[in-house]
Amino acid sequence: MELWNSSTWGSSFILVGILNDSGAPELLCAMITFLYILALASNGLLLLVITMDVRLQVPMYLLLRQLSLMDLLFTSVVTPKTLLDYLRRENSISFGGCALQMFLALTLGGAEDLLLAFMAYDRYVAICHPLNYMIFMKPRVCWLMVATSWILASLSALGYTVYTMHYPYCKAQIKHLLCEIPPLLKLTCTDTSRYELMVYVMGVTFLIPPLAAILASYTLILFTVLHMPSNEGKKKALLTCSSHLTVVGMFYGAATFMYVLPSSFHSPKQDNIISVFYTIVTPALNPLIYSLRNKEVMGALRRVLGKHLLPTHSAF
Repeated sequence: MELWNSSTWGSSFILVGILNDSGAPELLCAMITFLYILALASNGLLLLVITMDVRLQVPMYLLLRQLSLMDLLFTSVVTPKTLLDYLRRENSISFGGCALQMFLALTLGGAEDLLLAFMAYDRYVAICHPLNYMIFMKPRVCWLMVATSWILASLSALGYTVYTMHYPYCKAQIKHLLCEIPPLLKLTCTDTSRYELMVYVMGVTFLIPPLAAILASYTLILFTVLHMPSNEGKKKALLTCSSHLTVVGMFYGAATFMYVLPSSFHSPKQDNIISVFYTIVTPALNPLIYSLRNKEVMGALRRVLGKHLLPTHSAF
């Protein structure tokens, strides 16, 4: 097979995303545009409220602010280019642009993976050890969690990106929404089975321990909640935790499908749908899941925006 020279910064790939394979691309484009605007507005508003309202300057909301920031950046790495490419009928992405997009997507996805585990630990401490909450979750510890999420994820992403992009590529057409490892490896001219195995093992290593920590945290939380004497306390604890578990389920479900399931279970169409889910749908839904069911956030929203914009008799 003739080698396509992809290993230079001047060469380009062709991203054949979900809009190109859709039977109704205009409708899908409108839906993606709506979800992106929703993600920008809801995550931006949540960031503003948590930053401006002093009552939300506690570890739980500082971690939630980081989650909103990650979601905002994650969807912005992918969605604007997807929409512009469709409108301009130009789907190319440079070699360097592909590497940058992969690095950013892996960094943000990995950071969110770790942050969700830290958020579960925060809920465990708040519900199971409320008297010691500000000892275990003092600001220094909270910021250490945030820094650990960003640093470990960026180092992992850098290693993956450099190694993936060093391969020679024989094809230019990426049948995927964005530059990610699995679809890119299908275009290489060499045997990548060992690297694919390493990606699988590292994917399991990066996803399973945080997921196990989340499940352990919520198991202990459930036991504690069941022994609470107050029904109101039980309801509040379960409501807070159910929001987090919903986000965890959406994120880890998509990540497991993409990076843990063997490649034989994948098809380009399935991968495109899953990638839309975790890069566009989930970032739009996360802030709504956390805020609409949270009285403290909605109260802060009223205080920040003013009662004339969001009346106190609102259903929220």
